[in-house]
Amino acid sequence: MIIFLDLSNNKYIAINFRKEEKEKMKIEEKEKIEKLIRSVKDFPEKGVIFRDITTALKDKEGLEIVIKDFTDRYKDKGIDYVVGADARGFIFGAAIAYNIGAGFVPARKPGKLPAEVESVEYSLEYGKNSIEIHKDAFGKGSKILIVDDLLATGGTAKAMAQLVEKLEAEVYELAFMIELSDLGGRDFLKGYEVYSQLKY
Repeated sequence: MIIFLDLSNNKYIAINFRKEEKEKMKIEEKEKIEKLIRSVKDFPEKGVIFRDITTALKDKEGLEIVIKDFTDRYKDKGIDYVVGADARGFIFGAAIAYNIGAGFVPARKPGKLPAEVESVEYSLEYGKNSIEIHKDAFGKGSKILIVDDLLATGGTAKAMAQLVEKLEAEVYELAFMIELSDLGGRDFLKGYEVYSQLKY
């Protein structure tokens, strides 16, 4: 806060710049992450631009910005568990869970979890896939944050939300580092709260 004298009417005026500075810093941080992300043409197939997050995560300041943003958003929200999608969701999920005082639960591809699992099948462009979590991963009524690196069509994310609901827990929000807006994932997840740090 800055206090100064307005000479036109001899009154002291207080202006709170803290909020504006905080919002400006957030914009600057996002711009830094955008610059760190590498765009690779024609991967994994011709015509696709792949947003490579590894170049942002290997930068220690970039990694700190990403994790801190998620942490600030979800701390003190009463989240019991963070569910991370196989595999890049693990990168963010465990760090966020640790920072906000929650447990971490991996959602994995079929056949990767050793105990009894709950499974949901979802559609791909050329077939189907499924994702699993342990049936004893969390209790009924638990508040769950779902985390992945990328929101594209939303198929994997919706399957994870359905998994959480099959175990009678509550989906608090779905969080992503990157959202590919043209692919309609947010619309596909209508009814759920969705947060993404960057949109393309």
